[in-house]
Amino acid sequence: MHKNVHQYYLYILSNKYNGTLYIGITNDLERRMFEHKNKLIDGFTKKYSLNRLIYFETFQYVNDAIKREKNMKKWKRQWKIDLIEKENPNWRDLSKDWPSL
Repeated sequence: MHKNVHQYYLYILSNKYNGTLYIGITNDLERRMFEHKNKLIDGFTKKYSLNRLIYFETFQYVNDAIKREKNMKKWKRQWKIDLIEKENPNWRDLSKDWPSL
């Protein structure tokens, strides 16, 4: 029997290099980035034009993604920057070349 494996994503958005940060989770990162880039979600990300995907992690279980999100939201800003820059030192938009965007 084939087991259907869902994926969940913790992601960090910004508006520019060393700019405002937003941490969220989703089960469809491409759809969520389309929504952010087209300002379809009212609130913080729309207000500050947070539409650059600068970091993400993948999880098999939604509870793990939620736990990581809650934990990371308590982090100091510099810890988040260190995490981002370890993987993406130039804060490049990781979703820039996705065909759906």
